[in-house]
Amino acid sequence: MTGPGPSRRRPMIRIGDLIPDAARQLGLEEELRHSRAIATFDALIAERVPVAHGACRAIRVDGDTLLVEADAPIVAQELRLNARDLVAALRAAPGGVRLTELRVTVRMR
Repeated sequence: MTGPGPSRRRPMIRIGDLIPDAARQLGLEEELRHSRAIATFDALIAERVPVAHGACRAIRVDGDTLLVEADAPIVAQELRLNARDLVAALRAAPGGVRLTELRVTVRMR
C-alpha cells in the first residue's frame, strides 16, 4: 500500500489578510479604512469611555472626520471630552484612518 504523493497544497491564508489587497485592486482601499474605523470605534469606546458604551455609534467617516451619534446629551459631552484621545486611538489602530476630528451629534427621538 502506498501513501499519498507529495502535497501540492498552498499554505493556508486568513481571509482577513486577503481583504486589503482585494480592496486596493478594486479601488476600495479608503472605504475599507472607513469601515474599519467604524468597527473599531465600539471597542475603543468600551475601553476608553465605558460610560458611553452602548449609548453611541459611529455613523460614517466624512473626509477626516468621524461622525458619531449619541443617545443623550450627557453621552455626547463625554465623547467630546475624550475626542482627542479617541481620534489618536483610531489613528493608531491597525488599518487606522487619517482622522483629525470627532463630530458628535445627539440622536433626535
